[in-house]
Parts: sequence; structure tokens; C-alpha cells
Amino acid sequence: MKLRKHLLAAAMVMALGISAGAYAAEAPEENQWGLVYRGAITQNIKGQVNIHPVSYKLNGLKIAANVYTPANYNPALKYPAVVVAHPNGGVKEQVAGLYAQRLAELGYITIAADASYQGASEGEPRHKDVPFFRTEDIHGMADYIMQYPGVDPDRLGVLGICGGGGYTLNAAKSDKRFKAVATLSMFNSGEVRRNGYINSQLDSIQQRLHEASDARAAEITKGEYAISGNVDFDALTDEAIAKIPTDLYREGMMYYGRTHRHPNSTFAYTTGSLMELMTWDATDQIELIDQPLLLMAGSKADSLYMSEEAFAKATGTNDKELFLVDGATHIQTYYVPEYVDQFVAKLQSFFGKHLK
Repeated sequence: MKLRKHLLAAAMVMALGISAGAYAAEAPEENQWGLVYRGAITQNIKGQVNIHPVSYKLNGLKIAANVYTPANYNPALKYPAVVVAHPNGGVKEQVAGLYAQRLAELGYITIAADASYQGASEGEPRHKDVPFFRTEDIHGMADYIMQYPGVDPDRLGVLGICGGGGYTLNAAKSDKRFKAVATLSMFNSGEVRRNGYINSQLDSIQQRLHEASDARAAEITKGEYAISGNVDFDALTDEAIAKIPTDLYREGMMYYGRTHRHPNSTFAYTTGSLMELMTWDATDQIELIDQPLLLMAGSKADSLYMSEEAFAKATGTNDKELFLVDGATHIQTYYVPEYVDQFVAKLQSFFGKHLK
């Protein structure tokens, strides 16, 4: 019962994490873009990978994004490109930026954008988190990057991380512009919001649906927006974090609240969002994905079951692989050099084959 209470509390938080001893974030004064991962770009230097803050309209909202271009980028040439979708609660300056930068180092033009209603992107109410918009965010990144100078629209791939991985699977079912589809530590937001993490909330599904419906009613009648998953990182003690039983949430508190903290990153989401989230699933009609598919995860991740479920159901493609890095937990796939290097090498092989 004690474990279940911890899981129920943790399930209110969006999924992410890291372990103690991770690198400290880049000091803001050293990095004008607010990037918080090791080796982040701190200035644009001729002949090296560069970062370009951009914005564009999507469904009437101004979206904030970063585009990364390879060393010696020449807009007169043609490059393959990769869209990178960030985790739940995360922003483009964290792990999405890390992988986007690493792929740019391999010769890809990449884009990482803040989700609508989140980060530096527009949208009211803040923290709205529903599958339609998160999926549209991925289509929107594709819309923008396929028109970027130097991008070959016939060589477009996508990488989704954590919650962004689940939404990437959803986007790829219909978006055949993506010639290769990859996920890292895929998190099926609908399944977890419905069933709880590791199926810890199966006995309260109807109760939570009623609460979400009541929250939606208050939004309409009173203009009040209830928030779930909010965490005061300044008040959260290391002792309290250590008591969280699942690696994902325990390490996530350290990653997002301590070592890779960013002011735009928050676990919060509107309670009314659960009306859509709890009736959605990343694996519904996943057989529509006929593109080459790569699902990557850590062998020790307690979220691995979601990648395994998706892999088994993805029967529409004959070119699929579940790639595991031995010893990595979910959040360690975000930042630990020896793990990141292995995933990047796998992406180099995968995208190199299918976007050549």
C-alpha cells in the first residue's frame, strides 16, 4: 500500500528524470540560448555547428524553436533533416536540444521546438497538454523544416523522446513525410494518465475522469484552470526525492529540478487535459506506421514496458528494431555520455541508412 501511494503521487508528475552526480547546467550568462546540457552550444562559430532561434505560426500560435545546422553549412546544398520532439514537461533547451545538436554534428539539419501552450511557445491556458496539439507540434516542425534553406524534404526523419516519443508514433501514422521514425525512452502519455505509471491507478480511472470533467466545467463556467502535476522544486528535499520508488520519477525530479533545470520547464498540466489524455493511446492504430521504425531505450528503464508494447503492436512495418543500451535507466538516456554516445551511434546508422 505504501508503494502504491508513492506511485500515485509520482504519477501526478510528468515523466522524466536523472541520477545524482549529473553535470551542472550551463550558467545562463555563458549561454544566450539557455541550453542546459553538457557540451551545449554557447556561441555560433564559423565552420562549426550553429544554432538558429526561429519562430513560426501553427494553428494561430507562435511557436518557439531552435534549428541546428551542420558545420560548414551551405544553404545551396541539400541536407537530410530530423525533427526532434521533447519529453513531457521538458523544453527544447534540455535533452531535445542535446540530441538535435549531436545529430547536426553528424550532418543533419535539425529542429527542436517547444510544444504549443508550453515553454516559450504561445497558447492559453498555459500547460494545456492534449494529444492533438502535441501531435500537431510534430507536424508543424516538419512543415517548417522542410522549407528551410538546404533541407531535402525527401530525406526527413523524426526522433521523439519520452512523451515526445509517444506523440511521434502518433504523428508518423499519417505523416509519410517522415521517411524514418525513431523514439528514445518512449512514454505513452495516454496509457500512463489512464492506468497510472506501471498500472498503479487502475482502481481510480473513473474517479479521475470525473475530476477532469469537473475541471473542464470550471474552465467553461468560471474561467478557472485547475492544475495537476505541479512541483515546487525549491521546497522538495533530497530526502523526499530519495523515497520515490520508481527510477523515472525519482531521477526525473533531480534532472528537471536540480541538474538540468530550466525556467520554462514544468511538470504542470491542466487537469482538464486528462479528458483527452485518458481516452488516447500512442499505440492505437500503430500498424499504420509503415516507415522504418527504431525504438530505443535503456535496459534498466522502468518505462521499458511501453516501448515493448509499441514494438509488438507495430505490425505495419517489416523494418523495425527495439534497441536497448545495457544498464541505462529512462532518465540516464538523456545525459550520461556513455549512453548518449551509443544512442547517437545507433541513430547515425539508422538515419544514415534511410535518409541517405
